[in-house]
Amino acid sequence: MIVVAGEALIDLVVTAEGQRAVPGGSPANVAVTLARLDQPTRLLARLGTDEYGRQVAEHLRANRVDLGWAVRAEEPTSVAVATLDASGQASYEFRLAGAADWQWTPQELPELAGSSATALHTGSLALALAPGAQVLEDLLARERRRDALTLSIDLNLRPSIVTDRTSEQERVRRQVPLAHLVKASDEDLAWLYPDRSVSDVMAEWRVAGACCAVVTRGGEGAWLLAPDGTLHEQPGVRATVVDTVGAGDSFTGGLLAALADLDALGDRPTDRLTAVTAPQWGAVLRQAATVAALTCGRQGADPPTRAEVNALLTAAS
Repeated sequence: MIVVAGEALIDLVVTAEGQRAVPGGSPANVAVTLARLDQPTRLLARLGTDEYGRQVAEHLRANRVDLGWAVRAEEPTSVAVATLDASGQASYEFRLAGAADWQWTPQELPELAGSSATALHTGSLALALAPGAQVLEDLLARERRRDALTLSIDLNLRPSIVTDRTSEQERVRRQVPLAHLVKASDEDLAWLYPDRSVSDVMAEWRVAGACCAVVTRGGEGAWLLAPDGTLHEQPGVRATVVDTVGAGDSFTGGLLAALADLDALGDRPTDRLTAVTAPQWGAVLRQAATVAALTCGRQGADPPTRAEVNALLTAAS
């Protein structure tokens, strides 16, 4: 089982034709992607009891995401307003004050030891917004010491919300060594480190303790720095872009699902990731890019099923 921790919110998608409310949130999107790729997935989230919260919970259950560890919260559900331009590119503004997602207490977290979990993924605003971010960071630190799960984080920075670049650099510097796999976009890194190259940042993360560093590059594809220091490059998968909502999250889900299929998630995580071969890393990246491309061809964060992914991979081979 893969555990995903973090926000599950409402995306209010605004286009020239109007607006629609759809469930979203980066960690929740990752969890749905994993479940659609037939990976047993449990979401550790704080779900509001308001109408938006009920809509989010119904969406997650319908996609076979296990909510056994979800907290039913009295605070309102977070809302992200996603405005799409003519090309389908999304820009975001957020309504987060006092919302359920950021109010974690240590007592609300489950004990992962003894569970069937093989990996824990988190990131995005869940690791950035107080007070809950510190609670989840402490969870990562405990699990890194225990060395029984593969730990994954996606930076997914939101400069429009957390605007202090220096404090974000410090947070990332503190959190990267807690993970075995760190993912970011080239846009994340361009904002976070405007005077540094992507390759330098990826190499620094490996030195800090992350086994793998992954950087997505939109339609240009992705780079992955493997445990042995080899850089793998995946070209972009051609797609007719409807919008980019959830594309990065579906890439992450596709990546983790491919690693799970290789039995590369679980105890002794460094050893497992180090055992992945170069051809296998190539296949992992191809699956992740394919999942993201298929998501871009649909409205909203609507990742594909395993059958849809396999059909496209087979057609491309």
